[in-house]
Amino acid sequence: MAMTLTVASSLVLFLHFISSIASIDRSQFPNSFLFGVATSSYQIEGAALEDNKGASNWDVFTHLPGKIDDGSNGDVADDHYYLYEDDVELMHSLGVNSYRFSISWSRILPRIQPFVTLSHYDIPQELEDRYGAWLSSEVQRDFGYYAEICFREFGDRVKHWVTLNEANLWPKFSYMLGTYPPGRCTQPFGNCDFGDSTIEPYITAHNMILSHAIAISNYKKNYQMKQEGVIGIVLYAKWYEPFRNITADHIAAKRALTFALDWFLDPVIFGDYPPDMKAFFSSRLPAFTDLEKKMLQLKVDFIGLNHYTTIYAQDCKFSCEVATSDGNAMVITTTERNGRSIGEPGMHNAATIVY
Repeated sequence: MAMTLTVASSLVLFLHFISSIASIDRSQFPNSFLFGVATSSYQIEGAALEDNKGASNWDVFTHLPGKIDDGSNGDVADDHYYLYEDDVELMHSLGVNSYRFSISWSRILPRIQPFVTLSHYDIPQELEDRYGAWLSSEVQRDFGYYAEICFREFGDRVKHWVTLNEANLWPKFSYMLGTYPPGRCTQPFGNCDFGDSTIEPYITAHNMILSHAIAISNYKKNYQMKQEGVIGIVLYAKWYEPFRNITADHIAAKRALTFALDWFLDPVIFGDYPPDMKAFFSSRLPAFTDLEKKMLQLKVDFIGLNHYTTIYAQDCKFSCEVATSDGNAMVITTTERNGRSIGEPGMHNAATIVY
């Protein structure tokens, strides 16, 4: 598919860019190029319940015994809520000219262009308690209402909006593996008290995609022209290389990318799930109605790709143990081949935005 090839080509170019970063100078980029940093509110803000803030899913989850290995939480975190002016000065001293942050604290900062994320793995605990949050289609209405408030109140200053951060990873962590709130899963993926790892990731992903579409539709119809901004989505973009130079592993690497990335890219670009996924999971993937497909035709202005790592993919379509395969893509993944790592280990992620 054309979009898949475009995204793949962009990732290859970006990986080449990273490998040669030592020889890069700012003068090689146009003046409009944005160098930036990114955060999420829960990871840095602190001030968990101050100034009448309501509890988020992470506020509750991190206080449950055994959920976080070292027992830490974000009650204080980096104390960014109170130190944000100092932190902005630090960013400015680094020479960056953009900052992607979550809207939950929604501070609009001078001298730096804000890239605002509407939801970065967090959601009000009230919605979890009331109807199961992303498991219910009711979340689409509430997310749309939340997005409307943000566009109306902050759109005069915010010109770059992100609906969801790493939406294609969120259902896996929260509803397949159970390592993120609300901690739902079933064996062999994890050991949770409730959930269904075979169905719930696809239900929640469906509601995320439609929530994204509702926000996009509202912004483009009611705000984009007068506010002169752009809106998109950020996805997790792991890259896969075939473990062996055989057809089965080449197909497996493409299938892993499809099940990880095109799972969301195809609906937000083409209006429906990838054919390969529909063939494998026809009983699990919810269907889009004609009205929903029409709403999905309002395209994003950009796609953000968070790239952390590249790994090898080996086909196991006829021999997989589900718990060892990459999600449900029926591949076994590894970072080593013949005793050699696929690349130098790193500590930080790189992110690019494809317009």
